[in-house]
Amino acid sequence: MAGEPRLGSKLFYKIGEVSEITKLPAYVLRFWESEFSFLKPKKSRGNQRLYVQRDIEAVLEIKRMLYEEGHTIAGVNRFWAKRSRHANKPVRPRELAKRLRGNLQAILKILESYDR
Repeated sequence: MAGEPRLGSKLFYKIGEVSEITKLPAYVLRFWESEFSFLKPKKSRGNQRLYVQRDIEAVLEIKRMLYEEGHTIAGVNRFWAKRSRHANKPVRPRELAKRLRGNLQAILKILESYDR
């Protein structure tokens, strides 16, 4: 439909538009704002919620984790708290290379087990 908002087509989205994009009722979005501290859309002068693309992506990620993967609200909060702690911690190149090498070796073992 031509009138439906698309993600990435504008800077700010009102709650009704986010509701259409995410296929979630507005009351669920408002409830999630109270449950997830990282989900805080800006407010306009008229006190309307203004979501940016990052907010909508967070809503879609929450929706996936709750509805598709079966996580609880507390589980999603723990995941995002852990994610933000790791995002703020710089990773040294040697440490990253060591981790990647370990992951690649594990993948190689898995692939080799299929050859047998």
